[in-house]
Amino acid sequence: MRKIAALYGGCSQHHRTLNEPKYRRFFDELIYLPDLETASLDKYDVLLCPSQLHQGMVEKSAAKIRAVAERGGTVVAFGPQSRPWIPGHHWEFRPTNFWWWLDKDARSGLVQANPGHSLFQAITLEDATWHYHGVFWPPEGSDVLIALEDNGAILYIDKVSTAGTWIVTTLDPDYHFGSYFMPATERFLDGFLPWLAEGTW
Repeated sequence: MRKIAALYGGCSQHHRTLNEPKYRRFFDELIYLPDLETASLDKYDVLLCPSQLHQGMVEKSAAKIRAVAERGGTVVAFGPQSRPWIPGHHWEFRPTNFWWWLDKDARSGLVQANPGHSLFQAITLEDATWHYHGVFWPPEGSDVLIALEDNGAILYIDKVSTAGTWIVTTLDPDYHFGSYFMPATERFLDGFLPWLAEGTW
């Protein structure tokens, strides 16, 4: 099983999600974000960056985060990322429709861009469907797994920007599970975290 560290921003949703026993077992360490500047990440295979971290503090340690991928490790980023600490992510804001599912003939707009990928043995598209916060236009050569019908990546894997791997999604399952709503997010984490620990990509 890969050694995984997760950043902890100090908010209630991070606390609940990262300390939920069925998820906590996947994390070798929770690193409080203000301590990241002096923390060592050398022994970890994966660094998970939850959604809604303080972006100024993330940017202060951006070089340290990128170094995980530059030495061949994996960085995972949840949620919208308007600041350029992720290599080549090209964020595009789009208004979030929280109530799309109330529309007649409701469609989320999300599609599997690579249905044969191993991630979809761990989760279904429905497990990744609640709403989204903007889209990414990832570097050429990235593997887009979930996209919008009208283009733009919701979840992609970038193995071209560094020697390692970036798993980047606009989805924010940690926020919603940690806030006690949105059942799909629990199903997402139930599948995603074991895949992150032991799966292939």
